[in-house]
Amino acid sequence: MNILLAVRMYISKMIQDSGPGMKVLLMDRETIGVVSVAYAQSEILQKEVYLFEQIDKSGHGPIMKHLKCVVFLRPSQENVQLLATELKSPRYGVYYIYFSGIISKAAIKVLAESDEQEVVREIQEFYADFFAIGPHLFSLNLEKPIHGMEWNPNSLQRSVQGVLSVLLSLKKNPIIRYQHFSPLARRLAESIRDTVLKESSLFHFQRGESVPLLLILDRRCDPITPLLNQWTYQAMVHELLTIKNNRVSLVGVPGAPKDMSEVLLSAEQDEFYANNMYLNFGDIGQTIKSLMDEFQAKAKSHQKVESIADMKAFVENYPQFKKMSGAVTKHVTLVGELSRVVTQHNLLEISEAEQELSCQEEHSQSLTKIRRLLATDQIRDIDASRLVFLYAIRYNKHPNKDILGLVELLRRRGTPDRLIDSVDDMLRYSNSGETVSSSFLTTKDVTKITEKIFKGLKGVENVFTQHSPVLKDIMDNIVKGRLSEDAFPAAGGESTAGRIQDVIIFMVGGVTHEESFAVHQFCRANTGIRIVLGGTLIHNSQSFMTDVEAAVRYSASGTSLKYPQNSASSGSGRHPKLT
Repeated sequence: MNILLAVRMYISKMIQDSGPGMKVLLMDRETIGVVSVAYAQSEILQKEVYLFEQIDKSGHGPIMKHLKCVVFLRPSQENVQLLATELKSPRYGVYYIYFSGIISKAAIKVLAESDEQEVVREIQEFYADFFAIGPHLFSLNLEKPIHGMEWNPNSLQRSVQGVLSVLLSLKKNPIIRYQHFSPLARRLAESIRDTVLKESSLFHFQRGESVPLLLILDRRCDPITPLLNQWTYQAMVHELLTIKNNRVSLVGVPGAPKDMSEVLLSAEQDEFYANNMYLNFGDIGQTIKSLMDEFQAKAKSHQKVESIADMKAFVENYPQFKKMSGAVTKHVTLVGELSRVVTQHNLLEISEAEQELSCQEEHSQSLTKIRRLLATDQIRDIDASRLVFLYAIRYNKHPNKDILGLVELLRRRGTPDRLIDSVDDMLRYSNSGETVSSSFLTTKDVTKITEKIFKGLKGVENVFTQHSPVLKDIMDNIVKGRLSEDAFPAAGGESTAGRIQDVIIFMVGGVTHEESFAVHQFCRANTGIRIVLGGTLIHNSQSFMTDVEAAVRYSASGTSLKYPQNSASSGSGRHPKLT
């Protein structure tokens, strides 16, 4: 179950089916991203694709009848109209059209009527309507999908289309289960099931002895994981520098080469990254040193060009040498910047406090440590705020809680109002999931969801990686056959009996690289199960805060719910929203 390979095979087949000859690849804004995370541009060029165009910007381009046009678009109404306009006045010789999802008969009729010059050779559905970040990880790149704890209608439709595309690309017709406490998860699950039934001819895949499972989760079951500092290479780069479609911007990074404003981080294209993406930051230094030593040895050998044989060897090895040189520069720059940020902003001490908050039962000790850190100028406002978010979620019901006192400390240090208001946003967001019984994990007793999130762990060697996502417990229960039918009912009341081998997990509200790493480790330890993880977005702490703000403060139409502001505190100085 490799979703990255599935997308790569679709793209390769699109280009191959058009036959030999020079080609142009015509895409939309989203399919450009779908292709770019699966293939490097250099790989596409090797397949005789010499021109890349975006359909909403290509209307007045030159006529080039000698080129074949491979069209790869999302099946949206806007794209159908743009393509119809293109076909009425075709600029290329022939067109091979591929849609990334299910296309309606009405749309095909519009295109057929527009093809007056009969230039269309093929129209097919190739199900790659998602961003395959890795073999087991995908995203829909949806920001702010939830408004006022309800689906944004466009985001719901896009999520249905994206998940259906994943199922079709993997050729799975699964049982669909969802978290019972979440109307968001239920609505998505039911919408997906309705479409599967409607398009039953597409979902003709036999289930066999093992039954595929599509599990719809809600981010509110674990609001902690996206708020924590990360210490594995991939997750750290995303938290501190942000990865978007496998690309990292280095604009403004001190010491970054001028010709390296953006770098590609893809395990398919970068051997060092593939081998080290899940490595702890403390171990990266040694692997970087080994990479440097290997590069320097090759650089020295290239300096000895004394004969025709040496020249020939140099020319043959130069592309590989140049590629290695770029990899060395890229990773030395990235690791150097991560190290600078960690040191400059005291992230080790902050992370230790975060792990204590999330994994231990030491209220007094944690409160003292947070107060001390909030009084430190060295830490950033965003990090100070995250500590208060974690404390508020963790100890909201504690008799001696001091959320108001910590909010006041944030205000004294000049923290922006948006971050101060977000303390209440986080409480509203996490509390909205508290009606769930914790049987969604292992126990039958009705407890608060946060009690399960913050588990005490013993015997953990690394103080900075004690935390374990709730997702890991859910995966354990799937393997053991203990996933509660009350907490995770099946859409349509379908039977949940049967051995489960293939699982697609989709999280409404986004997933994290820490959870992706947990899936990677879990599948290595449990060879009898294959898991693909996806979500509306791949979060770091800042994107999660933005999503939470939209989910809590805005209605489904996008207008503000106009909650009272911090300035409306009562005369006693107590914050009206935190009492």
